[in-house]
Amino acid sequence: MKKEKVEKFWNYFQKVMSVCTLVLFFIVIYSFTASPSKASENRNNYNYEKYAIIGDTIKFPDFRYAAKKAIPAVVNIKTTFTFKNIYYDDFFAPFYDFFKFFGGPSREQTIIGGGSGIIISPEGYIITNNHIVQDANIIIVTLNDNREFQAKIIGNDPSTDLAIIKIDAKNLPYMEFGNSDDIEIGEWVLAVGNPFNLTSTVTAGIVSAKARNINILESADAVESFIQTDAAVNPGNSGGALVDIYGNLIGINTAIATKTGAFIGYSFAIPSNLAKKVANDIINYGFVQRPYLGVSITDINSEIAKKYNIDEIKGVLITAVTPNSAAFKAGLDAGDVILKLDGEEINSASRLVEKINEKNIGDWITVEYKTGNKVKTAKIQLLNKYGDSKPVKREDMTVQSILGASFEKPSPDLMAKLNLDHGLQIINIEGGPLQRAGIKKDFIITEIDHKPINSVEDIEKALKNRKGAVLIEGVYPNGIRAYYAFTL
Repeated sequence: MKKEKVEKFWNYFQKVMSVCTLVLFFIVIYSFTASPSKASENRNNYNYEKYAIIGDTIKFPDFRYAAKKAIPAVVNIKTTFTFKNIYYDDFFAPFYDFFKFFGGPSREQTIIGGGSGIIISPEGYIITNNHIVQDANIIIVTLNDNREFQAKIIGNDPSTDLAIIKIDAKNLPYMEFGNSDDIEIGEWVLAVGNPFNLTSTVTAGIVSAKARNINILESADAVESFIQTDAAVNPGNSGGALVDIYGNLIGINTAIATKTGAFIGYSFAIPSNLAKKVANDIINYGFVQRPYLGVSITDINSEIAKKYNIDEIKGVLITAVTPNSAAFKAGLDAGDVILKLDGEEINSASRLVEKINEKNIGDWITVEYKTGNKVKTAKIQLLNKYGDSKPVKREDMTVQSILGASFEKPSPDLMAKLNLDHGLQIINIEGGPLQRAGIKKDFIITEIDHKPINSVEDIEKALKNRKGAVLIEGVYPNGIRAYYAFTL
């Protein structure tokens, strides 16, 4: 009897649940077909010209406006390089044509490269990464509408890995620089570029970190303060745009952290405020007018704080001050801790370097710093590398500063050993085009563009008003002759 009652109850329960399920199903179907959601209503009524965010961005992020704004200004860059074998001995030189005939090693090889760029003016100025175009023989730019132009290099800056190229075109779609200081960690961003030659590719991610130094630039004056994102960036994206959801250009995609050569979750972009400064200087002067504070600095961690008896891990430590520099004249000294720059708290060396390099020579900055137990404030005028508050003229730059090297005459014994009657030896080299070309210390320059070199004045004459590729010939003390090429 009891068993029959349980079976009747169970049958009744199943019928009730079936009816409820059917009713719920019709309610769901009706809600989708008869009443659009609030987010859908916002999308249908969205005014692209007035607003930059679509619907409820917390639940429904939508990047159509940003993509529509950025894509027309991002270009594809194809480069052609002539690679020359660096070392060769005179003994084997006559046999190179013989080797080449039989498919052996050649002195020259043609290499095809590429990347992305961003049009920053309707007159055809394009910003990209220096590593994309440096030393290129031919640069071809393909616009979003598939038009092609040959470009020329206006100027480059290895310290930031940025370059400006130009095409002969008018009334082009372009992007203006946004304010990278406004972007915050956790914000949505888009990467726009040409990965693997897939034109006009858009990927999304968030800002993962700011002021990131990953030590990838080899220049002695390297400025690394990247915006880190998890937007997918791959080979070919370099030089492309990083934009916020409003379509503002807030970075130049430059590098990825990877062990495979492809994206694995971390990409890095040069902040737009820094890129804007570099671009303006190159367009107006032909090179970057870099301001100097005149300090060597380091981040403060527990170990540094203990070593220098610093009571709190805050700010950046000054480890050295350059004599007669802007910081020296303002009274800053080694052991002082910089706390703020123009009211902004500074807690990383990379951020301080970024902020200084966004400024112009002659600008005044306000620095709050701690010396001993006292907190002081100093107003400091930024100077050029020669200690002046005015922009540098190219004709006033020494050949040593341009090339990043120091020279002297080789000893008579060395000249005799190498059977040389002319030449100039490199005694120090750092952070210039010679080092980037692969030239090492002690190399003896014998000719530049086939002109004999016997003094610094000879180098100045050979490079006077020179732009583009430069050929250097010479020999190392061990007798190995070498040819190098670099660009000015």
